[in-house]
Amino acid sequence: MIGPISRILLRYVVGYLVIRALIPQDIADQIANDPDIAAAIGFAIAAVVEGFYALAKKRGWRT
Repeated sequence: MIGPISRILLRYVVGYLVIRALIPQDIADQIANDPDIAAAIGFAIAAVVEGFYALAKKRGWRT
């Protein structure tokens, strides 16, 4: 489930950067279609979620 979400998120971020003219279109196409970058973003999303879970457990919040 994280893979498709990370790909969608990556395409929105890259689209925003192209609209703002921060990166050229050909670089954006490479980034948006690179499975390694999508996997790295998926890993980052999973790490953030697990970090918040650990924080909630440590502070006694509902999980």
